Amino acid sequence: MPAPPTTLLIDRHGAASLRSRALAAGIRAVLQPRLAKWGEAPFDERALRRAASFDRMAARSRPPKGTRTERVRLDDFRAEWVHGPGVTSERDRVILYLHGGAWVSCGLNTHRRMISWFSAAAGVPAFAVDYRMIPAVPFEEEVEDCLTAYRWLLEEREIAPERIVIMGDSAGGHLTFATALRAREAGLPMPAALVGISPMLDMDLASKLAHANIKLDPAAPGALLERLVDGICGHLDRTDPAVSPIRADLSGLPPVLLSAGSTEVLYCDSELMAHRLAEAGVPTTLQVWDRQVHVFQMFGPLLPESRAAIAEAGTFVRDAFTAAEVRESESA
Repeated sequence: MPAPPTTLLIDRHGAASLRSRALAAGIRAVLQPRLAKWGEAPFDERALRRAASFDRMAARSRPPKGTRTERVRLDDFRAEWVHGPGVTSERDRVILYLHGGAWVSCGLNTHRRMISWFSAAAGVPAFAVDYRMIPAVPFEEEVEDCLTAYRWLLEEREIAPERIVIMGDSAGGHLTFATALRAREAGLPMPAALVGISPMLDMDLASKLAHANIKLDPAAPGALLERLVDGICGHLDRTDPAVSPIRADLSGLPPVLLSAGSTEVLYCDSELMAHRLAEAGVPTTLQVWDRQVHVFQMFGPLLPESRAAIAEAGTFVRDAFTAAEVRESESA
């Protein structure tokens, strides 16, 4: 009798390169004290203005040579097509990208370079969403713009769902799952796959604050994380599946790739989510990268691990499109 299909693959990558270890040491020396200071500061309008300034400052950064972009206006927010180097002008397959930034920061400018690398690795354009954030909308409404973007690709661009992959990092990883769950609730078809890069999936911090990684993460973001979560969703039940996707009914979601550093604080969210997805019958790959920092893919060609992780994400996206199209043709 054949064995049942495997739904969970845990892919461990080690050991950390000298470059990545040097980066972690630099973060521990330079960024950790700053994050600790921010963790003690009040979560007020001044903090939100400072967070919002990061994307404006990043406007000076240039994307990789050969990248092509095109701005789009959707209702009350912006988006941007990003064609990485070597990616054609065709838009029949697409990555719907949701940026990270703790639900209060970052945007098209901060993430354009990384999105371009993902686009090139997958060989398809990305549609990056500049969704409205706190304080323009409350935490629980940020997903609405992401869902609007997904619906726009389906209905206005007439892109088949099996030709869309939703991807996001950190807070954008949270929104990746929140968007898929909201799409399911709205009766929309599922995309070909979901990709979460160091996603935060449980807004109840108890498991993260008790995890060994709280002392191993070079950024030591525990205090800042507590201040952030209290500020953005203190008015909500953090165990509500609508707030913490890790607690939702995950059945019916498409194949998932989760990628996280072994020592980052948010690693436990990816680990638990991988097992919960597998229990729900969702084919899942969990990539564990030895001692890599949060969203290390942001460093692109500078680290061997980020180069490898971007390439592997591209392969996953390509394979997801092929598998979804095969399933669609077989059911036709």
